[in-house]
Amino acid sequence: MRARLAGLSLVVFLSAAVSSAQNAQQAPPALAQPDRTSVYCSGFITDQKVPDGIQLISGEQSNYKITFSRGDKVYINRGQDKGVRVGDRFSVVRPTTDPNQVPWFKWQTKLMKAMGTAYSDEGHVRVVNVQPKVSIAEVTFSCGYMQRGDILQPYQDRPAPPYKDPTAFDHFAPVSGKPVAMVVGGTDFAQAYGRNQSIYVNLGNKQGVKVGDYFRIFRYQGSMAETVPQTKDYQYTMYGFGSAPQRYAWNDLPREILGEGIVINVSSNSSTAVITFSTIEIYAGDYVEIE
Repeated sequence: MRARLAGLSLVVFLSAAVSSAQNAQQAPPALAQPDRTSVYCSGFITDQKVPDGIQLISGEQSNYKITFSRGDKVYINRGQDKGVRVGDRFSVVRPTTDPNQVPWFKWQTKLMKAMGTAYSDEGHVRVVNVQPKVSIAEVTFSCGYMQRGDILQPYQDRPAPPYKDPTAFDHFAPVSGKPVAMVVGGTDFAQAYGRNQSIYVNLGNKQGVKVGDYFRIFRYQGSMAETVPQTKDYQYTMYGFGSAPQRYAWNDLPREILGEGIVINVSSNSSTAVITFSTIEIYAGDYVEIE
């Protein structure tokens, strides 16, 4: 009998606890934000020359190591004579160009040149030993690899703005009326992108863009700007598979909204954005607008 009463009491206690937990007001979940790799490895484009006075000049085991990565010790061309101290931190970047030299769409090369020079992020180093004219630093974070001649900049934190709720994505959003530009390129000069990948857009702080802004990414049917072959007038007719009763130009049909991305880096005429949501593949040459 006592066992039954004890079991009944336990059931009543647990039921009350569950009911109390269900009735308690739950705190909303924290919004996600770009991870460390997205923030510090996305690269950037700038029309301002990045100072190249501080460089990586070599490293330990350099007789067989041609590149350096996390945990390696590297040498930099600054020492006590230039005020370097143990504990100083630097970001490592490298100017880069597209090795393929084949534009994905016909304005790509011109737009990229107008935006400035592309720099790839290579990681971070921390000084562990200072000598008269050189210093030794440890690679504490690497995006890919570091090599001789890479440029070091004094380390600065980059903001990681929170993502907005992805369920709020509007597949049929009206035109925002704000500045419009293009996806000109992306990290490692890829031409197709998806969620969590970074893109370069020819809008910057001169056009009012700031870190944390959102870009809406879209395209129009009927474009013939891509280098890859396209079927003319595909937006309203396809030989052997029907046609519309009349001709429709690209601006006669609804735009197709592909996704959106959050701005994590801004320069004068360009921005780096991380794609936070996409419905299908996004390509260089697609359009963006500030939301």
